[in-house]
Amino acid sequence: MTSARTLPASFFGIVLGLVGLGGNWRGAVRLWGAPPVIGETIMAVAATVWALLLIGYALKWLGQRDEAVGESQHPVQCCFIGLVPATTALMAVVLAPYAHGLAMAALWIGGLAHVIFSVWRVGVMMQGGRDIGTLTPVVYLPSVAGNFIVAIAAGTLGHPSYGVLFLGAGIFAWLAMESIIVHRMFHATPLPAPLRPTLGINLAPPVVAVSAWLANTHGTPDLLVQATWGYGLFQLLLLIRLLPWIMKQPFAPSYWAFTFGLTALSGDGIQMTLRGVTGAIVDLTPGLFVVTNVALAAIVVGTVVRLAQGKLLPAPQAATAAAVTKPAA
Repeated sequence: MTSARTLPASFFGIVLGLVGLGGNWRGAVRLWGAPPVIGETIMAVAATVWALLLIGYALKWLGQRDEAVGESQHPVQCCFIGLVPATTALMAVVLAPYAHGLAMAALWIGGLAHVIFSVWRVGVMMQGGRDIGTLTPVVYLPSVAGNFIVAIAAGTLGHPSYGVLFLGAGIFAWLAMESIIVHRMFHATPLPAPLRPTLGINLAPPVVAVSAWLANTHGTPDLLVQATWGYGLFQLLLLIRLLPWIMKQPFAPSYWAFTFGLTALSGDGIQMTLRGVTGAIVDLTPGLFVVTNVALAAIVVGTVVRLAQGKLLPAPQAATAAAVTKPAA
């Protein structure tokens, strides 16, 4: 076992939040006349972070294989590996306005890798033997998030016939997984503090589903789509109510779990406003856009501070792993 700090796959969640924020600002250009340079700069940062993480994660498998294999077999951390192909597919959204060929390559490589990993990982989980105490919203990542992200990328590049297939896979996986997660939260031991920020992932499924629907359709969104967005808004309120409990875990990179759902919530509002929705969504969207930017700024600053302190990368067998194997009473 190595004593060196290693790059966890969960860090690819940073890319989700940055691309989501960049997408918000791209929409703000059309809706409010925001300067295009802001969104494109954020997208460039997101692509750079993705590339650096991809290199770092590949080096982990080459030079710290025991840690990499251990992560792949961990009951919680294993699911974060699904972010590697998902963020690769998401690069298609970043590249779409500039390099269609590269965007298509990102979609195909990321999409195929996602399907392979998702089928393998969910297949392992379906064989049973899992301690319910290790069940967290992280299980959404290979089964739900990846499907929605590939759907968004496919629709963005003009392939909705493929996009709707991934959208359907993501929706029904979400509905199945949510009941299991809620049952665990209601009846099992409370989540240990290091895992509580992963509850931020709960916000993502409904609002990223709406993002995927919007990417593969045209015209004014249906009432069911607007209602699904409303469920995402309810999830945000639940998370706000739980913040004092969640924040017993001091700031850590795990708080990036909030960012993709938060940026999707405000981004959906922007896109639905642009597509003719009226009323409550239009009224709420400017405030959500501000909240999203403030929250992302705080998380970015916290991350930079941890990096400057040399505390960004976790040590091997960190407290999170111990807390997972021995849940708090």
